Amino acid sequence: MIKDVNQLLEMAASADKRKIAVAAAHDSDVIDAVVRASRQGIADAVLVGRGKDIEALLEKEGMKGAFEIVDSESDVDSAAKAVALAKEGRVNCLMKGLLSTADMMRAVINKETGIRTGRLISHCMFYSVPSYPKVMINTDGGMNVAPDLEQKAQILENAAQTLVKLGYDHIYASCVCGAETVNPKIQATVDAAALADMKDRWAPYHMDVIGPVGLDLAISPAACRHKHFEAPGCGEADILLVPTYEVGNGIGKTMTYFAGAQSAGIIVGAAVPMVLTSRADTSDTKLASIALGALVG
Repeated sequence: MIKDVNQLLEMAASADKRKIAVAAAHDSDVIDAVVRASRQGIADAVLVGRGKDIEALLEKEGMKGAFEIVDSESDVDSAAKAVALAKEGRVNCLMKGLLSTADMMRAVINKETGIRTGRLISHCMFYSVPSYPKVMINTDGGMNVAPDLEQKAQILENAAQTLVKLGYDHIYASCVCGAETVNPKIQATVDAAALADMKDRWAPYHMDVIGPVGLDLAISPAACRHKHFEAPGCGEADILLVPTYEVGNGIGKTMTYFAGAQSAGIIVGAAVPMVLTSRADTSDTKLASIALGALVG
């Protein structure tokens, strides 16, 4: 069990140093996070983008000549060159810099030059808040808009595989809905019950899946007692599986802006994980995400 995001940083710093490729790295916040990751022994980087701008940013950080730089002509070229480094096995992780998510993902999923594996690609965002005793994964609030039942199963599987790579030997997952009652008119509750019944699918990950449950029953033992709700892992979720992109995005931003959560996020399901952060994310979040990507990669 990982208690908070700081523990991810400690784990990454004590593991073998990894290497990431950053697409469109000509951004001060990105360079700051990459430099911090290198100084803390988490990861080295290949910086792809406008070479002269990257060199100038590194010089300001006192790190001139510290990283390999690959010059590129455009955002599309930056993404393609970064993905090529992953495809060649030269890096363990990718990071999106100052370019659109669409340009980055087009390079990742390109049938000829990309790094798809046949698995669904999904977003895992780790959050730690003072009121909860461990980190939780919120998924998927960043990639899949309205997943169907099989896509939800694959999203859940991606999150479980991520936790297994981080050393988890037992996992609790909650399928979050508006309530804990199955209503045939509300597809999310039907899907949640079906996911909870897929016990053979979750057995390799030693994962208990419950649902449908409201958010309160996923994370609050007190709420479970008050509602007389009993299920393996109720009130102590490691994974929150949300029914739609909007729900995941809303829960995530609520934890960040109302609960002061620390966070780290990666895209999983391709050949290597990808650090994909928002322009509004802090340098600390970018650093923690690099640490997470390094560990999983």
